[in-house]
Amino acid sequence: MSDNGGGPRKSSFGQSMKAVFWSFFGVRKRSDLEADAAQLNPLHVIAAALISAAILIVVLILIVRAVVG
Repeated sequence: MSDNGGGPRKSSFGQSMKAVFWSFFGVRKRSDLEADAAQLNPLHVIAAALISAAILIVVLILIVRAVVG
């Protein structure tokens, strides 16, 4: 009874990072979104989103400090 009807989720953390990266730019195709929803591990997506958001904040802070200072 390991089959949940939709098949097992087979993805790596790298694939989750890639999906989150492209989603930050808003350039995802509907077919890619549907494939990600079927394959990606939700915990990987949450972790990738938190890491990406932290990186974005740090980069923005560094840019502001470079311009102001």
